[in-house]
Amino acid sequence: MLSLIVLCCNKVDYSALLLESLLATEYRPLEFCLVDNGSTDETPQMLVEFAARAKAAGHGVKVLTFAENIGAIRGRNEAMQVADGRWFAFLDNDTIVRDRDWATRLIARLEAEDDLGIVSPKLVFPWEPYDIEFCGIEITEGGRPVYVNRGAPIDHPACNVYRDYPCLISACIVFRRRLYDELGGLDEVYSPVQFEDLDFCYRARAAGWRCAVDPSVEMYHWEHTTTAGTSTIPFELVTLRNGRTFKKRWDAELAADAILPNEAAQWLQIQRYNYGEVPNPPFRR
Repeated sequence: MLSLIVLCCNKVDYSALLLESLLATEYRPLEFCLVDNGSTDETPQMLVEFAARAKAAGHGVKVLTFAENIGAIRGRNEAMQVADGRWFAFLDNDTIVRDRDWATRLIARLEAEDDLGIVSPKLVFPWEPYDIEFCGIEITEGGRPVYVNRGAPIDHPACNVYRDYPCLISACIVFRRRLYDELGGLDEVYSPVQFEDLDFCYRARAAGWRCAVDPSVEMYHWEHTTTAGTSTIPFELVTLRNGRTFKKRWDAELAADAILPNEAAQWLQIQRYNYGEVPNPPFRR
């Protein structure tokens, strides 16, 4: 069974679109582990209605409701405590399914490679021509993680090769439950959010696991719709603070992984946030 762990904090239109698309996922059985992080919009009612539909379709559903926003890290940790799947998937509520067979193909990678711990699809922006948002992270000489080929065309050759990376982002990843049992979940020192996913990957690698991107699988991602769009989270400050914590903890490992010049960090100039209209992009397959 695959446990789908989804956090919601307002932005009900995005969450509803993701959950609707997840119903098209071909893999079975599915368990929806949904966390309402203190939403004040229509999210609670939407989750009640969705849970009824998902159960009627034969899926397992668990909804955790918190009166206030406990943060992405603790929210995911709480969900993992109650999840029953052999496989876990993190999905940000601003992602949406592009390939109905996404889970089948990513889990097949995990089943075929005994030392593969975490796998990610290629993430693309949800507007034509669907340029690349994320297809792996490399490290600069200064120890800074950067998205490789961010903003490149979806068919860029360098972004269409299955390969390992030092770390991945948690917008959409599938990993073994065994990692949770071994590592004990996300480190809440990074609460409420930011760098906990990169830290999880480095902890997994320290335990002997690999992290990889399978670019033959694609998902849509708006990016930072909840985190950067939440007024109660000082997003830039939290990012800077947690980035320092991450670099201090993994300084030696980052130095060993570094292959990019420091100038590669200019990817930050490519920002494509959209907190207004919610597009409904099509399935690819």
